[in-house]
Amino acid sequence: MGIQLTLGKGRVPVKVWTRDIEHEAMQQLLNVAQLPIVHGHVAAMPDVHAGIGATVGSVIPTKGAIIPAAVGVDIGCGMNAVRLSLKATDLPDRLYRLRGAIEAAVPVGFAQHAASKVRGSRHERAGRQLEQRLDTIVGKHPALMKMQKRFNETWMCQIGTLGGGNHFIELCLDENQDVWVMLHSGSRGIGNVIGRYFIEAARKDMMRNHVALPDRDLAYFSEASAWFDDYVEAVLWAQDYAMMNRRTMMHLVLEALQREISPRVKAWQVESEAINCHHNYVALETHFGTQLYVTRKGAISARAGELGIIPGSMGAKSYIVRGLGNEESYCSCSHGAGRRMSRTAARRKFNTADLDRQTQGVECRKDGGVLDEIPGAYKDIDEVMACQTDLVEVVHTLKQVVCVKG
Repeated sequence: MGIQLTLGKGRVPVKVWTRDIEHEAMQQLLNVAQLPIVHGHVAAMPDVHAGIGATVGSVIPTKGAIIPAAVGVDIGCGMNAVRLSLKATDLPDRLYRLRGAIEAAVPVGFAQHAASKVRGSRHERAGRQLEQRLDTIVGKHPALMKMQKRFNETWMCQIGTLGGGNHFIELCLDENQDVWVMLHSGSRGIGNVIGRYFIEAARKDMMRNHVALPDRDLAYFSEASAWFDDYVEAVLWAQDYAMMNRRTMMHLVLEALQREISPRVKAWQVESEAINCHHNYVALETHFGTQLYVTRKGAISARAGELGIIPGSMGAKSYIVRGLGNEESYCSCSHGAGRRMSRTAARRKFNTADLDRQTQGVECRKDGGVLDEIPGAYKDIDEVMACQTDLVEVVHTLKQVVCVKG
């Protein structure tokens, strides 16, 4: 399937890869399409749903400008997956120990690594690679430090941590019964601080220049703005931090598996297929012969031959895909199943018995703390995949057996 709806009420059209879209999301897409900085058309992926200002599951091409709220506050949020040489039969019958080992190795929710253990560790060495660039950013914008307590310590201690919400770490099996490790996280507290700081700055910049907007969360920095270069520098830093966070977390998970599995299986390794991709980010790209800032808010790059990850909910399948390079989507595809209802609505509709039933066969938390992540709150991943056969082809189908949530 391909484009199923074209909305033509904006300054540019909106091309939508699904008919399963609520009114609020449609209005947000039309609001974005009215902006003078948007070039060509807006693309909405099949997992599209309402966000803050701009929809989650949208691809927004802008010329000479960027919308900070469209990038969001979880800058660089994305996925990391590796295939192991292990088979399903190499895993223990009771998987709760594996989940416990991962939870012990990777801080989840609001937890982070203890500062005393970070000093001199791999985490600190990883962080030092980014520290000088961050010092330059903070030197220009010292107010960033005031937005987070113990600023310098926190960002370093959060390298290799999961966070909460829809972030997760999973052990999955593919169609060949090969074991995969898959995880989802972003730029943690420091990305949130950078995002909120520049979103507010963009709003004030629009007001100062008397720019009328259909939604204040669509405030943008043009290249002529004094803020533009600093935002680009900060957002690229946060995207690199998010990539490093996932890489460090993956290393910790593999170490935990080594401790738990190696007594039973002596020789196993990471296979060659490894993917680390953003799905909340901005990048300078050329499409239709024009250089553009492409913001993927809940979408991944799907250039021809490029591998990507499209996860389902915590009780559903996930997919390793290969991009087909469809220019109509700006070489993009969906980043997941996409929410069908808000977290509040999910908590009203479902209970822990529903959660237990919908995550049958998955070793995971089944308590009220993760009820808003119940599979029923998400769109059907198979329907989402059916809507984007012109964007990607499926390489592997994964089913999780262990899921760690924040």
